[in-house]
Order: sequence, then C-alpha cells, then structure tokens
Amino acid sequence: MKTKLLSSRRQGRKKAITAKIKASTPIRLGVFRSSAHIYAYITDDTKGRVILSSRDSTAKTKMTKTEKAYEVGKSIAQKAKEAGIKKIAFDRSGFLYHGRVKSLAEGAREGGLEF
Repeated sequence: MKTKLLSSRRQGRKKAITAKIKASTPIRLGVFRSSAHIYAYITDDTKGRVILSSRDSTAKTKMTKTEKAYEVGKSIAQKAKEAGIKKIAFDRSGFLYHGRVKSLAEGAREGGLEF
C-alpha cells in the first residue's frame, strides 16, 4: 500500500515538473532511478526524440550507487559536448533532488553542462 502511495505521489510531481520544463526549454536531461540502477537521457522536445543516453552499467563495478550516478552524469555531459549541446534543463522526473539524483546532476555540471 505504501509503495503505491509513494509511486503515485512521484508520478504527480513528475507530471508537474516535466510540464514546466517542456514550456521553458526544448532540450532536457531526464533521470530514471530504479532500486539498483540509474539512467540519464537527453531529449529534444521539439522533435520528441531521445538524443543521447547513458546508464550506470557503463561505469566501473566496484563503486557505490552514488559514485556510479556521478560517473553517469559525467558520461552524459561528455556525450553532450561531443554533440554540441551545452545548455539544458534538468528534469528529475519526480525524484527528490537528493542522493543519486543530486550526484548525477553534479557530475553533469562538472562535465560541462549548464542547467
């Protein structure tokens, strides 16, 4: 019962956050976090397509989840620089800006992306 409640609350936050971001900038960095993995993707909302993506399975295995998220952020930032993308909006998809989501954002900023 509690997981259904938490999931529905996250979905509500996701809907509101994504709507605001889509109205402001066309390119956004989205995050999906499961209990074991974290994924990042850059979407162009004008075309409705995912441009780039990265996930934690590309990172080294002997790391904590937070360290892997940081590496995913740096990886997606490097791919974005190669594609010529500098400014994006950060879409946390309803997840709280804490822990792995925050670590991914910091890695992306250090990699050269501007939010």
